[in-house]
Amino acid sequence: MRTTPLAIVRRTVVSLLIAMAIVSPAGAAERRPNFLFIYSDDHRWDAMGVVQREQGERGRFPWIKSPGMDRLAAEGVRFRNAFVTLSLCAPSRAAFLTGRYNHTNGITNNGTPFPADSVTHATLLRAAGYKTAYIGKWHMGNQRGQRPGFDYSASFIAHGRYHDCPFEINGVAKPTAGWVDDVSTDFAIEWIKRQRDNPFSIVVGLKSPHGPRGGVNLPARLRTLYAGQQSRPVPNLRTPSPWQQPLAENDPPRGIADNRAHLDYMRHIKGVDENVARLLDALDQLGLAEDTVVVYTSDNGYYLGEHCSGDKRSLYDESLRIPMLARYPRLFGKGRTVDDMVLNVDLAPTFLDLAGVPVPKEMHGMSWKPLAAGKSIPWRQSFFAEYYKELGDVPTCYALRTTTHKLIRYPNHPDWTEVYDLAKDPYETRNLAADTTLTAKLDSELGGSIKSLNYTVPAKNSDTAPNNKKRR
Repeated sequence: MRTTPLAIVRRTVVSLLIAMAIVSPAGAAERRPNFLFIYSDDHRWDAMGVVQREQGERGRFPWIKSPGMDRLAAEGVRFRNAFVTLSLCAPSRAAFLTGRYNHTNGITNNGTPFPADSVTHATLLRAAGYKTAYIGKWHMGNQRGQRPGFDYSASFIAHGRYHDCPFEINGVAKPTAGWVDDVSTDFAIEWIKRQRDNPFSIVVGLKSPHGPRGGVNLPARLRTLYAGQQSRPVPNLRTPSPWQQPLAENDPPRGIADNRAHLDYMRHIKGVDENVARLLDALDQLGLAEDTVVVYTSDNGYYLGEHCSGDKRSLYDESLRIPMLARYPRLFGKGRTVDDMVLNVDLAPTFLDLAGVPVPKEMHGMSWKPLAAGKSIPWRQSFFAEYYKELGDVPTCYALRTTTHKLIRYPNHPDWTEVYDLAKDPYETRNLAADTTLTAKLDSELGGSIKSLNYTVPAKNSDTAPNNKKRR
């Protein structure tokens, strides 16, 4: 296979960063934390009991229960404004690993294998003496084999299946029995037991609540949970996106607005919650809870009928916004909430910072260690988001999301431009693009983000970016 210049550069960067990590470990007198990173698939930010209780009458699902996640929030930090920079499974997973935006890390769609020479939190922690593992859903195309950068992996190909899913253990096929998220959690607990005397970092990727849901795709214990419950409506169920056909007065809402689908979605999240609780209990039983940083989040948000949509793949908050909980008893406070905007690209630099490993300047993210520890520090007031047309009708788009406003641009359709005042209109129902003063102000800040991130606006009349193709 021909060695490309990009591959040579990547190998050089990896070598230099590994050398830095080896010679600059955390101080010998300091206790290095372990890391347990748990993420699910398509879990929207508000689908947790703790959030629904906080929302009160505004909550859509006041009946959901998530004692495992609620425990994590009570014993640690809840980030109330956590987001992804590209709302799609594989790209977001790559952003968590690399700390870099997808237009630079090579993964802008669900079909591209993760480059084996990528610099990630796992490769750098491994170089600094950590044992590393990847368990469960990987979903970088149909990529097989041991997961790049990890000492150990017990994972499955693409989406796998919910029951009796074939796994690969370090790349070797192995049958399993049971509900896939229970099985992944079993593998994770067994690996943690083996590493209890070593500093470790483990990623656990759960398949739920990704479709297909309901019925036999749920374990029997969850199939009738929440029977008879009803989701509440929200103001944007009949607010189409600019590329969608408007609804006629008598048309039913589009997207996943059916309550039965909502119930199945929440049942899968209860399965996730049960396994989060199992992992927390395992840390307690092994005497590792005080020394382990636990983070729970999701790879992207999810529409349940908002903006006439199901799935994700666009840039409204229901798609970009994710749950994020973090616990580290030695440093983080209990029951703390943080309102600063944190991103998926922040995870890698945060883990490295907590471990005392230098953070590569190539990483776009920022360490939220000080925020979780209760410190007031200068922090981002806006972030850039991107999407490259893949499946369905959602066109290529990019956005600036500030603490109070959002600007969405479509390179092929300036007439589709969207501007929202999120403080007054959190459901993004009133497009203010005609306000030229506000739009120009946001455009100026968006231009600064584009320049600093070296983002190239996709060519006019092209709905896919040049790097949005499978690697050959």
